Amino acid sequence: MTTRRTGRDSHTDWCGRDHRCNLGEHRSPEIVVDLPGHARAVLVRVRTAAGREHAEVRVRIALAPGEVAARRQLVGLLGDLRQTVTRAAIAARPRPRRAGR
Repeated sequence: MTTRRTGRDSHTDWCGRDHRCNLGEHRSPEIVVDLPGHARAVLVRVRTAAGREHAEVRVRIALAPGEVAARRQLVGLLGDLRQTVTRAAIAARPRPRRAGR
C-alpha cells in the first residue's frame, strides 16, 4: 500500500486527508448505500495510530410497524451480521503453507 507524506502525517491513497484524520487515525470518505425509506449503510475504512486497519459500518433499516414482524426482522439481521463478520474474519486469516514449499 502506498502512503503519501504531507508535513508530519503520512496518508494512504484512500485517506480522506481532511478533518476525518484525527488522533492519529486515517479515515476514508464515506461510501454510502441508500435505499430511501428502507435502509442506509455507511462504510468507512480506518487505519488506527497503531497501524491496524478496520472497516467501520453503520446500518439503518426501517422496521415493520408490528412488533412481531419487527422482531423477526431483527433476528434475521443479527444472523446475517454474524455471518458477514465471521466471513470477513476468516478471510483475514493467513493461509497455512503447503508442505514442501
